[in-house]
Amino acid sequence: MSEQVKVVVVDGNTLVRFGLTELVGQEPDLELVGEAGLGAEAMPVVATTQADVLVLDAVLPDLDGLDVAREVRGRYADLGIVLLASDGQDDVLFQALESGVSAFVTNTAPTEEVLAAIRHAAVPGTSFTATGLARAMARRAEPATQLLSPRETEVLSLLGQGLSVRAISTALCVSLSTAKTYVARLYEKLGASNRAQAIMNAMRLGLLESS
Repeated sequence: MSEQVKVVVVDGNTLVRFGLTELVGQEPDLELVGEAGLGAEAMPVVATTQADVLVLDAVLPDLDGLDVAREVRGRYADLGIVLLASDGQDDVLFQALESGVSAFVTNTAPTEEVLAAIRHAAVPGTSFTATGLARAMARRAEPATQLLSPRETEVLSLLGQGLSVRAISTALCVSLSTAKTYVARLYEKLGASNRAQAIMNAMRLGLLESS
């Protein structure tokens, strides 16, 4: 690229934001022109800096990153948008695809992958890119009943009955640590961060009936 790509970073985690800004600053073809910690600051900083690419966290202190992405995309059709999210968030990945995001990268991705996503997003009209998209598509195509193991299905049922993690460990005759692992794995598969979200997603997938 003959000119430097102007990049704005919006991330509520100060350390992560610092790491991203340092990463961008070390690349000769990229130029950090702005940064922010709140979603509400994204639009103003993009407008002020005339950025080419916005690197945006999916989870912000004040707003949903996907909502911010949709708003920014509606205003700036040619802006490249790179969305950062946690591993295993298939729902977020597909929502990002539908929201006009240019690239999707996990928070644990290697630096080379983050830089590749930024450069990909810098080309207006380019296609959506996301490492793990093929695997996510395959998981989406799987019958919902094959998503969980028999043990995870049992844990889901107990969660749906309102049992605490400690009560689940007692019911399954396993240690509290093991029960926590089961629940964490279940949350990951269901793309959930808490009990309510897990139950809601499981009901949507037909894995749990409403009482």
